[in-house]
Amino acid sequence: MLTEAQRAIVKATVPLLETGGETLTKHFYGIMLNEYPEVRPLFNQAHQASGDQPRALANSVLMYARHIDHLEKLGNLPAQIVHKHVALQVLPEQYPIVGTCLLRAIREVLGADIATDEVLAAWGAAYQQLADLLIGAEEQVYAANAALEGGWRGVRRFRVARKVAESAEITSFYLQPEDGGPVLRYQPGQYIGLRLVVDGKEQRRNYSLSSIADGQGLRISIKREAGGVASNYLHDQVPEGGVLEVFPPAGPFTLQASDKPLVLISGGVGITPTLAMLQAALPSGRPVHFIHCARNRAVHAFRDTVDALAAQHPQLQRFYSYDQATEADGADAVGYLTPEQLAQWLPENRDVDAYFLGPKPFMALVKRSLAALGVPESQTHYEFFGPAAALA
Repeated sequence: MLTEAQRAIVKATVPLLETGGETLTKHFYGIMLNEYPEVRPLFNQAHQASGDQPRALANSVLMYARHIDHLEKLGNLPAQIVHKHVALQVLPEQYPIVGTCLLRAIREVLGADIATDEVLAAWGAAYQQLADLLIGAEEQVYAANAALEGGWRGVRRFRVARKVAESAEITSFYLQPEDGGPVLRYQPGQYIGLRLVVDGKEQRRNYSLSSIADGQGLRISIKREAGGVASNYLHDQVPEGGVLEVFPPAGPFTLQASDKPLVLISGGVGITPTLAMLQAALPSGRPVHFIHCARNRAVHAFRDTVDALAAQHPQLQRFYSYDQATEADGADAVGYLTPEQLAQWLPENRDVDAYFLGPKPFMALVKRSLAALGVPESQTHYEFFGPAAALA
């Protein structure tokens, strides 16, 4: 149980975290990944190398310390963490490893004069409080997934029924359960986890589901990343007929029921969850503005699909912007998306529900632009590929 005195100690460390939190979390990851190899598959090494993962952890720890008296002020951050953990199958027995490494990193980075036994005891209690909250929430999601028709817990084997090239970089994988049973009806916007073994090393990755649920299978659409261990393995070494180990769908970035006009904004492979949202929303008849940005026509996935939907559904307006385009590409705009261009493509009445996803600089621009254009903040929703980050 976290005492009032321990709460005060944790809050008193906030200035230290603000100035040195990323240094501490980098040291933490160094300890954990070197000394506890069993947890390495849970962490994307590219995110470690880029610093995204340490920055995300530092931000989460800082937010927790700031709001330890009022955890409700953390907003949707706990839900994002819970669903990422569920999609990667983080288990209760892995939490003590994290706690041990975190306390050791605090002592080694801050030094024994600052990180006294009293400070470590306070942070140990605070960490245990957080761990208990996350473990309980994750168990609820695990149990709910298993209880659904076509649901499961842990690994389920799926056969790659088809591989379809959607662009020069993105390939769709159509997955059918090897056991022949039904597949739970996930929510548009959610993602699955995969457990892969690449060159003898286990890797776990999340991929968005790029079509609405049909109760029979899954579709993920994966971009080949330069130097990407998992994406290149899936593109080059997993054939049609191959088998993948799949964790159940998860993710809080889901299309909510509403009769307001819907705005879907994506950049690059961010189109994958917004495409599923589009397919789910159209039968309701609600107006939809679908905005997609890509480098050029060759890497724009699902353009023909969206064009066909627009021809069938007059309430759908779609707009495409390419960084580089020729006249034959049929882009509605050329260059990076601007607030002025976004203003032209939004409905005149800004009382809309907006969902957006893409590279982080793109998302930061969209978030600022929507706010400046009068879209209520409570009606804007976004998700991150990879570790969460602050959108300045």
